[in-house]
Amino acid sequence: MSTSSPTIPPDVAAHVLFHYGREGGYQAGSFTTALLSAMGTADPSNLDRLTAGFPEYVAAVTAIQYDPNGVERLQDIAAGRCTRCKCTDGPNTPAGLCEPCARPMPLDGVA
Repeated sequence: MSTSSPTIPPDVAAHVLFHYGREGGYQAGSFTTALLSAMGTADPSNLDRLTAGFPEYVAAVTAIQYDPNGVERLQDIAAGRCTRCKCTDGPNTPAGLCEPCARPMPLDGVA
């Protein structure tokens, strides 16, 4: 499988949450629903092939299946919360962090 980690958009997170029966999601269209079913049952080789066309969905499915904090992370993304501090002030970066969390802190602690 690929080692890159694409950014998961809020709508993708919501679709995957709904597909797996978790709170915070909403149903996708018929094609995406079938795609999520295929991803949920795909072996690693075929999942890697699906990554070429649908990297965000594969990342979200992988997170919900294998990451112990995957459901919570997807719920934060779907709700527009910062994945680090959980604030809803926004705007969030493509990585899901609010602007203060996205700013790197200097090693000496002085900004």
